[in-house]
Amino acid sequence: MATVPALLNPPFLPSKPPNKQTALYYTKPILTLPFSLTHSFPRLHRRRVIRSSTAINVSLKENLGSLKKRVTDFTSLNYWIVKDYYRLVESVNALESKIQKLSDDQLSAKTVEFRRRLRQGETLADIQAEAFAVVREAATRKLGMRHFDVQIIGGAVLHDGSIAEMKTGEGKTLVSTLAAYLNALTGEGVHVVTVNDYLAQRDAEWMGRVHRYLGLSVGLIQKGMASQERRSNYRCDITYTNNSELGFDYLRDNLAGNSEQLVMRWPKPFHFAIVDEVDSVLIDEGRNPLLISGEANKDAARYPVAAKVAELLIRGIHYSVELKDNSVELTEEGILLAEMALETKDLWDENDPWARFVMNALKAKEFYRRDVQYIVRNGKALIINELTGRVEEKRRWSEGIHQAVEAKEGLKIQADSVVVAQITYQSLFKLYPKLAGMTGTAKTEEKEFLKMFQVPVIEVPTNLPNIRKDLPIQAFASARGKWEYVRQEVEYMFKQGRPVLVGTTSVENSEYLSDLLKEWRIPHNVLNARPKYATREAEIVAQAGRKHAITISTNMAGRGTDIILGGNPKMLAKEIIENRVLPFLTQEALNAEIDHEIFSQKVLSEIKVGSISSALLAKTALMAKYVGKGEGKSWTYQEAKLIVSDSVEMSHSMDAKELQQLANEQSEMYPLGPTISLAYLSVLKDCEVHCFNEGSEVKRLGGLHVIGTSLHESRRIDNQLRGRAGRQGDPGSTRFMVSLQDEMFQKFNFDTEWAVRLISKITNDETIPIEGDAIVNQLLSLQINAEKYFFGIRKSLVEFDEVLEVQRKHVYDLRQLILTGDNESCSQHVFQYMQAVVDEIVFGNADPLKHPRSWNLSKLLKEFITIGGKLLHEPFVGISEEAFLKSLLQLHESSSINISNFHLPNLPKPPNAFRGIRRKSSSLKRWLSICSDDLTKNGSYRTTTNLLRKYLGDFLIASYLDVILESGYDDAYIKEIERTVLLKTLDYFWRDHLVNMNRLSSAVNVRSFGHRNPLEEYKIDGCRFFISMLSATRRLTVETLLQYWSSPTESQELFVS
Repeated sequence: MATVPALLNPPFLPSKPPNKQTALYYTKPILTLPFSLTHSFPRLHRRRVIRSSTAINVSLKENLGSLKKRVTDFTSLNYWIVKDYYRLVESVNALESKIQKLSDDQLSAKTVEFRRRLRQGETLADIQAEAFAVVREAATRKLGMRHFDVQIIGGAVLHDGSIAEMKTGEGKTLVSTLAAYLNALTGEGVHVVTVNDYLAQRDAEWMGRVHRYLGLSVGLIQKGMASQERRSNYRCDITYTNNSELGFDYLRDNLAGNSEQLVMRWPKPFHFAIVDEVDSVLIDEGRNPLLISGEANKDAARYPVAAKVAELLIRGIHYSVELKDNSVELTEEGILLAEMALETKDLWDENDPWARFVMNALKAKEFYRRDVQYIVRNGKALIINELTGRVEEKRRWSEGIHQAVEAKEGLKIQADSVVVAQITYQSLFKLYPKLAGMTGTAKTEEKEFLKMFQVPVIEVPTNLPNIRKDLPIQAFASARGKWEYVRQEVEYMFKQGRPVLVGTTSVENSEYLSDLLKEWRIPHNVLNARPKYATREAEIVAQAGRKHAITISTNMAGRGTDIILGGNPKMLAKEIIENRVLPFLTQEALNAEIDHEIFSQKVLSEIKVGSISSALLAKTALMAKYVGKGEGKSWTYQEAKLIVSDSVEMSHSMDAKELQQLANEQSEMYPLGPTISLAYLSVLKDCEVHCFNEGSEVKRLGGLHVIGTSLHESRRIDNQLRGRAGRQGDPGSTRFMVSLQDEMFQKFNFDTEWAVRLISKITNDETIPIEGDAIVNQLLSLQINAEKYFFGIRKSLVEFDEVLEVQRKHVYDLRQLILTGDNESCSQHVFQYMQAVVDEIVFGNADPLKHPRSWNLSKLLKEFITIGGKLLHEPFVGISEEAFLKSLLQLHESSSINISNFHLPNLPKPPNAFRGIRRKSSSLKRWLSICSDDLTKNGSYRTTTNLLRKYLGDFLIASYLDVILESGYDDAYIKEIERTVLLKTLDYFWRDHLVNMNRLSSAVNVRSFGHRNPLEEYKIDGCRFFISMLSATRRLTVETLLQYWSSPTESQELFVS
């Protein structure tokens, strides 16, 4: 049913007068399908009547939908929770006038008062309202930003350990200051976690001014920081960092060789975290564990050979693929061809294994596409984060995938890696006793947050009503038709003057659309992972809300920076300063090609600066010229930009009078910094006026228009893109356009043939979109199926990781005890290990339920001697099995035993090493522990078994103490050797355990074919692996220490690495 010509009079635009030239661009209709697919098609001559009917139906739907929403809001639990928070808002507002009367010193002194009250027994709840009022006033004074009532609610939600869902532009960054300040008063540290370094630095500098003004210390963790700097920043009251730096610092601390290498607040590094974009961190990135890898010695030459073999194999004949889970399977023909090409009889031959390399080469060929999953830069394959569109230079795919991609691209192949430490973001953030988060889109995933993290999602109301128009999804039969229609809609909006943001899912798509717009001479900016665009991310986003601005963005690149209608005055003022000053500070040009920047800038209205600003800019340029040339100073482009950035930051913390005074004081030294700051403040006022006027004009035109070019795997990510329009009550509109050839439909094998057939019946023109309830509902149901699939993956990952989580916690807690404990505790660990090794030997060869004649005494004695090497060989070399048995029987018949000086009758006495109260006490405690544990079965020979455990344990420990005493080394050196051996052996076996657990997680899935639960199988085998790992760790530790002290000079190589 052909209806209203879509782009002659789009419903989201103001009406325009007829114009022949304009009409040439949009002559194609939209096909709307408001009826069921089972209905017959009405005739075309009834078009006018049906169009009118459709308009009435749409109006009725909107009114009913609005009424239904109001009723739902009133009856929802969220409504009543928010209503309850308004009691706190009233308390904060009641205190506002009182707090406003305080001087700066009195306001900052409130922090000391709050901490004193907490020490005296008050709780955070007791001081919450007053603390929030103090932060609100501090933000007003230092930032010129007063928290709205709804932002107070957001702060309370965060303090209560919940997720605050706040729409884009509602001021989540400012909200975080409330909960961060309140919880930092305890002195245990607060982490504010963002998604990248840029946002962490911005927030630490921007919001940090409030906290510093109130007397709190503010730290910042950035990539490339030295350990000492990290340690100092983690000790601050509030620390800003990004999620990956936090995770890697935790893992690195648990690989540290000594306590001086630790950077976090041990023994309690985690107290309270506020996670910005919490859905992105815990859900989107939840599938990818954080890994620290070490190099493994594997033959890299196999990868290029496997890549050549993969080129020979044909999909559908030699192998099949499963796009949903990125798996490949070789057919019989494929196996034969691969074996023939590689001249091997068996791809899975253990002595000449090729299967892994061929499989990885096929995965690299099919699933890892250049400019989608990675880009090639400077001879390296760099991963593109598919969620943010940013390049992650230090990240590498594991299990040989990255090497296979390098081989496919003909790059130098880096060594294989082996995992030495790993953790998922879910496990990392579960370590916080109290966790909160902020995002614009979490309500759709509320069940997942509740189930996996026990954190509820509270929807915080907007300060102003949201008037954004979300237009119906449009479907196209082909991708080419979709892109042409996107181009037409962008062109039409451009002619209207409305800013447009186009969201794409890959670098490849963004550049395809960019080329299409270039052909039609439509100026635009591109924001994707390419370095020539990524370096200008903030500037591009700053311009994206200006009149005539067209921005193509890969996914949510630039997320965290709001698009302000009319432009971002602060960023634009900084850009003007840089353009005037940088040419005089550096001769080095920015190393980036901006293809259409000049053309794009021409269509944007020029920002006119006033006479005062012009004079200050001229003065600044002259001073920069003199400093750069007159004093012979030379800076790189990045260093020059940093000078400008520091000067701009100075203007945020000082007013014009203070800056002028500073400039006067430094007048003899050419005060470039204060002069730049003064010029910036003046230009900023001009930019604010310009942006306000242009923003008002853009609002009259309809605001920002957002175009989504594909449905994502989650409705939440689509909502993130929609949320860019209509911030803080601004007008705006959004439209999603999808083709039935989009990757999501192919990836999940969704049946879209029915839709293609339907469209072909209506029209042969692939550029005509279809929209209507039937199409939209079907597409959304496909998207929901994708959500369920990925939820299943994340749920499985969390359940499997919970097994490893318990084991990791045990190992890392043990490691920290060894690392941070005193010398005495280190020795106690060694003694516990020795007793545990003896116990394993005894229980492996003796049964308390049976007579000692049935015990394997010869094997028991042999294993015990093997543990100690030559240290135990001499005392026990002449002991026969008969003598051992006789001694045990004699012990069993004894009526009384002197436990403080105990040894088996007629067997060697332990060296007299338990001298002194401390060592005698330690020996007695071990005996009490042996008697009270449940390791020994209740039988006739339970006591005999326990006494045997004590005798052998005492002998081993006493021999160890004796040989240490004979070595003549001082106590500090001895304890350092013990600590080193304990840590190295634990790390060695933990690394192997991680490899085994990763292999097990893949292997147990096969057991589902035998009707066995893979998770239960993983738990059982994982527990068995872990027990074996701990046993092997203890045994190697004991053997190594005994070997070292028996011949220290022969064992130095153990500690070289």
